[in-house]
Amino acid sequence: MRKKGLSILKRATVMLSALAVLAGADAGAGRPELPFFLMGSGNLHLKNLRNGEEARVSLLNADGSLNDEAFAEVDRVFGYPAATMGDHISPRLLFMLSHFADRAAPGRQIIIESGYRSPEYNDRLRRRGGNVARTSTHMDALALDFRIEGVDGKELWEIVRAENCCGVGHYGGDTIHLDAARPRFWEAATSGTGSPEPDYNRHVYLSTDFDRYPRRARIRLSLSGISTFGFGIVPEALLYDVRAPEEPVAEMPIGAEGSPDCRIIADRKAARFLTATLPADLPAGRYLIKLRFCRQPFEQMPPEALTREIELYRDAID
Repeated sequence: MRKKGLSILKRATVMLSALAVLAGADAGAGRPELPFFLMGSGNLHLKNLRNGEEARVSLLNADGSLNDEAFAEVDRVFGYPAATMGDHISPRLLFMLSHFADRAAPGRQIIIESGYRSPEYNDRLRRRGGNVARTSTHMDALALDFRIEGVDGKELWEIVRAENCCGVGHYGGDTIHLDAARPRFWEAATSGTGSPEPDYNRHVYLSTDFDRYPRRARIRLSLSGISTFGFGIVPEALLYDVRAPEEPVAEMPIGAEGSPDCRIIADRKAARFLTATLPADLPAGRYLIKLRFCRQPFEQMPPEALTREIELYRDAID
């Protein structure tokens, strides 16, 4: 059951690695192209104070491919029900964490004060008056609150903030919040966790599973920051060249052929598994992906969402 539920990352890893090797990636060395812009070493020493779980992992195999067993270990430490959810704690989040931990204190233990939160647990924390957002990225396996022993929290917050890559918050002390959603930063006085601003799906965020892809790759899109489910998406994503973003250069069907004109996103899991295939005839370069919404339940909800830049790299057909 567990292996079946976690096959998505493994299939994506094998596909990306195989295409990269066929392309002679890394100047002919046969190593896969790195999937994220911010990577770090991929070596993490994690301990979760909530459940007492601990692990030392290397997210990359010796050949440069993603280590699925390491991600399963991370799920255990985070308390993430991977078999039920069908995926892992966000690989993007973990490589960001590796990148910043390597810069601040390579090799030191990372103490997790809050990892994955189920929606039910998140709601309980809010009802008890906790400093918890209604649309918390912890519920989407995109976030953690952590500290690194011997590292000043404000200094670490400043290091992350300077990259403009992600969400980073500092509430005082040595602990910071890191997430792989839209770039933003805050301190205790500006956190706005009790604010109604994220209501009405105003802050819905679209992300890709990786940053870098070969052409023809299967790409997974995920929506987070959702306050209310039951809205729809147009089951066709639009691809834009960042050098000329006025008109889309390609259309990519999402999901099975013959999907309805407006596909309803009924729950959190449905929002995390929107798949499309990148075209085979695009030049290498940087692109954006747009998803359009339909049947929005609120007028405040935006009509569309854009990913951050992705890169299509040169492959064997160049």
